[in-house]
Amino acid sequence: MILIGQYDSPFVRRVAVALQHHGLAYEHRPWSVWADAESIAQYNPLRRVPVLVMDDGEALVESAAILDALDGLVGAERALLPPSGEARRAGLRVCALATGFADKAVSLLYEHVLRAGDRRSPVWVDRCVTQISETLDLLERERAARGGDFWLGAFSHADIAVACALRFLGEAHPSLFDAARRPALAAHAARCEALPVFAAVVQPLHVAV
Repeated sequence: MILIGQYDSPFVRRVAVALQHHGLAYEHRPWSVWADAESIAQYNPLRRVPVLVMDDGEALVESAAILDALDGLVGAERALLPPSGEARRAGLRVCALATGFADKAVSLLYEHVLRAGDRRSPVWVDRCVTQISETLDLLERERAARGGDFWLGAFSHADIAVACALRFLGEAHPSLFDAARRPALAAHAARCEALPVFAAVVQPLHVAV
């Protein structure tokens, strides 16, 4: 398999963590969506990452779809979410919230990178900040209520998605995540980042357009 994309992307990284967790061998091509856009386009015309090229040449796109395929590949007993039921719905909901605020953080980063100060949209910036902040508030309450080492009791895609999104947010917009205000999320992120599967796939944020 070939994983395309840089580990500073929370979406690429969540796929990489799952691959590491399952012990699945892959080649990593750290292509940039800007500098290597045309190379990525050979596999995904949207020029977005992650892309996971399977051994038969099939190119899977979008992190949730890729992870669903990996769960199918390793089987239900090793999958990081069950195939059905309440736990699956709960996990998918947390993943959607985490990747949702990560997506808003990416949008906010590009707003700052691609537009000079007087060209930025304060309405858009305020909207992104509100969406991120209120989602973090919700996740903080829910994580504090659950307790335990992992969100669903056992290590899952929910843990990975939240931790990867929080690392990206902390590097891209450090003022938007106050660990003292959200201690349950901070503890969750620290616990995950200490795991070898996270440490193996880490890259400082770098944006070049």
